[in-house]
Amino acid sequence: VSSVITWDSSYPGEKAVSFPESAGHSLDPQIGIDGAVAEIEKKIIEAFEVFDHECNKTVDVREIGSIVRSLGCFPTEAELHELLAEVEEEEPTGYINLEKFLPVMTKVLLHRSYQPIPEDVLLHAFEALDENKCGYITKEELVKYLTEEGEPFTQEEMEDMLSTALDPETNTVHYRDYISMLVVDET
Repeated sequence: VSSVITWDSSYPGEKAVSFPESAGHSLDPQIGIDGAVAEIEKKIIEAFEVFDHECNKTVDVREIGSIVRSLGCFPTEAELHELLAEVEEEEPTGYINLEKFLPVMTKVLLHRSYQPIPEDVLLHAFEALDENKCGYITKEELVKYLTEEGEPFTQEEMEDMLSTALDPETNTVHYRDYISMLVVDET
């Protein structure tokens, strides 16, 4: 269940805002829109600083996906490239500045962009791949689908997924169990 914060319209400048609780936000409606934005910005800054190894308000461009996902957003690679285009300098340096990232990411969180795929959609996708309707997919089938179809996984992404999803005894992925590990609890 997502939070929706609303304010009485009799107060000038107040309006409704919503964002996912899974991104770590649960705000008191009494703090107003400015307080909501301030809390969101604080979360973004905290996530950014984890990857700011030089403590100079910049991060390696390759870390942006990790930062965005740590904030509860799950963009596709194409969406991530669009986001990077918004925050990169005109002459790319390989680093992203906090001052450019902060307003863009604040807008992303306020608009609830890049939400995770719902559990029922994930289940339907796995069931479509499970031709024998046996409740699992073999490692070989999964690797084939995820590295050759659609937006392909990298070798590292595939290894990460298999380390969590694969039953080493049967060399299969019992997808209902795996989905239950993936789903972000938004209650």
